[in-house]
Amino acid sequence: MTSPRRTIARPTTLEGVGLHLGVPCRLTFRPAPSGDGIRFVRTDRPGTPTIRAVVEHAVLTERRTQLGTGDDAIHTVEHVLAAVAGAEVDDVTIELDGPEPPIMDGSAAAFVEAIATAGATAQLGRPQYLTLRSSVRVVDGESIYEAHPCDMLDLSVSIDFPHPLIGRQECRYVVTPDVFAREIAPARTFGFVREVDALRSRGLIRGGTTDNAIVLDADSVVENTLRWPDEFVRHKALDCVGDLALAGRRVRARVVAHKPSHRGTILLVRELTKQAGKESNVIGIEEIMRILPHRYPFLLVDRILEIEQGKRIVGLKNVTINEPFFQGHFPGHPIMPGVLIIEAMAQVGGMLLMGSFDDPETKVVYFMSLDNVKWRRPVKPGDQLRFELEVIQIRGRICRMNGVAKVDGELVAEAEMAAMVRDR
Repeated sequence: MTSPRRTIARPTTLEGVGLHLGVPCRLTFRPAPSGDGIRFVRTDRPGTPTIRAVVEHAVLTERRTQLGTGDDAIHTVEHVLAAVAGAEVDDVTIELDGPEPPIMDGSAAAFVEAIATAGATAQLGRPQYLTLRSSVRVVDGESIYEAHPCDMLDLSVSIDFPHPLIGRQECRYVVTPDVFAREIAPARTFGFVREVDALRSRGLIRGGTTDNAIVLDADSVVENTLRWPDEFVRHKALDCVGDLALAGRRVRARVVAHKPSHRGTILLVRELTKQAGKESNVIGIEEIMRILPHRYPFLLVDRILEIEQGKRIVGLKNVTINEPFFQGHFPGHPIMPGVLIIEAMAQVGGMLLMGSFDDPETKVVYFMSLDNVKWRRPVKPGDQLRFELEVIQIRGRICRMNGVAKVDGELVAEAEMAAMVRDR
């Protein structure tokens, strides 16, 4: 059985100083509606700008993962994202009153604990997954990645540093919430004394101390102790989990990363999402009939081309002269009834709603309202109707959607509708 989407049950807040910019920041995790995904909000900026945590907004920067550019950008988001993804939270709003999340102890443990304290809660909709049908390889300098089809996130990481406490280290985890919280999240970021002056001259690690990072001199740890001998490679695995979250979906793949970097992992995610976008997301008539209760002559959907649970759907209806309604609707001048165009649109919307449930055969969609309905041009036999619907709002089992119908790219009808999912 497919698990439901998850958000957090209540807000939770942490405070501290950012690692690289050294600016104090108050961070609050807040529950988010189904389909919202992971969003950062800068409450300290005019208009409280929002940035979705997706790879399209990622910037290739040094030593950190950055979303957006300019004064509204958010820096060093990888540990927060790792905690959210590691806890399998699909929808959450992350408010910050500064440009960079607090570094806490240099790991993701405090964020994991905050999410656990807030509590995870199920909500309408199913998680979205990024899955592969073929392998992907990405090389960026010394960073080498391979990703293979798998039904879970199976992550292998290897590093090699010329330091007596590190050398070559390897780790492999099937990433689940329990494994992430126990084996990966407490691993802290690390750096070398010899790099400090150069990094600070470039405006980095201004908030870094031996309390929030493992600092290494020529042969030992400065003013701190390791949590594991291989804490270094575990932290690289943590960074990978955080950067993979920029897929905007739960990643299911066997990922092998040698000498990973933030830049390299972002390039990997770009390649993974590009390949996933090429994969077929078509739902045929057999699955449509399993989900919708309609049957001939009232089943008016032939195929679903795209579906993004909780957000949008695209469906097709092929109009033929054999449709039963043409027998009585303007004989000799066949035109599809406008109300049936809207009904077909509603059935596509019903696919979006019903597809969120594991047992759609026990549910039914009741449409509650239609607003702003407009017909722009006639639909005739031989036309192919393309319906595009986007969710405006979901509250519990009630959903409001905007829909348009097109033929050959030309708008033929539009409507706003509200519907409710009920048990049969």
